[in-house]
Amino acid sequence: MTTAVLMLAVEIDRFNADYAAALDEKRFDDWPEFFADDGRYFVQARENFDRNLPLSLIALESKGMMKDRVYGITQTIYHAPYYTRHVVGPARVVAQAEGVVSAQANYAVFRTRPGDASEVYNVGRYIDEFVQTPAGLKLSSRRCVYDSEMVLNSLIYPV
Repeated sequence: MTTAVLMLAVEIDRFNADYAAALDEKRFDDWPEFFADDGRYFVQARENFDRNLPLSLIALESKGMMKDRVYGITQTIYHAPYYTRHVVGPARVVAQAEGVVSAQANYAVFRTRPGDASEVYNVGRYIDEFVQTPAGLKLSSRRCVYDSEMVLNSLIYPV
């Protein structure tokens, strides 16, 4: 691994740590800012991904759609409160071409309801495409491919 690729992996790891902290701290208004203006976000079952089927639990195709999702999370959706904790593995840089960096990282998200035990919320891998901007790395695409065959009945917060 070259020094440049290693430094890029470190930068992506820092990005993922900041991304996870924003979600775990419920700073949902910050979440769309991790994406380029034309960024896309998907939460998709591994079975569909492996079969190249497009169906996703969540499919947001612009930053505007992400902001609408944040509005729904913070203003209109009623649900029992819970905390999340993201654990993200080291990034693996898969490819670099024409200013786009493809990377993957495994993730596990745990959910804790106040006064209750923690449970596994979602486990899988991020399949990402990053672009370099003057403000640093931004996601042009994040596909959260989850391994779980059963999804908890309230996939509200971003993964």
